[in-house]
Amino acid sequence: MAEGTLWLVPVWLGDAGGVEQLPPENIAVVERVPLVFAEDERTARRMLRRMSPTLDLPAREVHRLDKDTDAAAIETYVRMITGREALLLSEAGMPAIADPGARLVAAAHRLGLRVVPLVGPSSLLLALAASGLNGQHFTFHGYLPVRPEERRRALKAIETEAQRSGAAQLFIETPYRNDAMLGDLLRTCQERTKVCVAVNVTQPDAFIHTRTVKEWRSAVPTIGKRPAVFILGS
Repeated sequence: MAEGTLWLVPVWLGDAGGVEQLPPENIAVVERVPLVFAEDERTARRMLRRMSPTLDLPAREVHRLDKDTDAAAIETYVRMITGREALLLSEAGMPAIADPGARLVAAAHRLGLRVVPLVGPSSLLLALAASGLNGQHFTFHGYLPVRPEERRRALKAIETEAQRSGAAQLFIETPYRNDAMLGDLLRTCQERTKVCVAVNVTQPDAFIHTRTVKEWRSAVPTIGKRPAVFILGS
């Protein structure tokens, strides 16, 4: 077992909100720990400043960890944490969930480092809680295939699983494909299937509604390029 701690620090899901939405422990950890790993350095610095307006940003050592970060870099990063503390930040919400930071967490466990998740926003759990669908049994599928034919096949398989198991089925999409996803969903799934569309969760213009496919077809919303979570239920 190696000495060292990796703190998983959630950030806001959008531009609205201040430090009142985060526990004081999170702010204290951010102010104390200078080593940071994040998907985008500019976003990370902006979030750090938002958490602590007086933070000495030049003293922060921020390293990029995105989908293109290779295994050798992950190994270098995790060894940088040995004997130290480090922060892992996501672009939005909870780190390491549908996020490349998961590889750093896995490496930290292999090395025997302490991994500590802090309390904060998670669009998936907030959407599920607000959906009225099965919070006892659920599956997160991440991003579905990009190709329309493959995406429709995936949606049909997910719907079949929801009907078979009764479990809620969660998935997300790159924001600029949200409306295409919703269109395919409404064309592919059966009328009685329940669908929750949760858009911009925690933000002033949040939109969270659960309806049957038949009901959605009568009034299809335009999601646009806003972060969204889709949930299918039986």
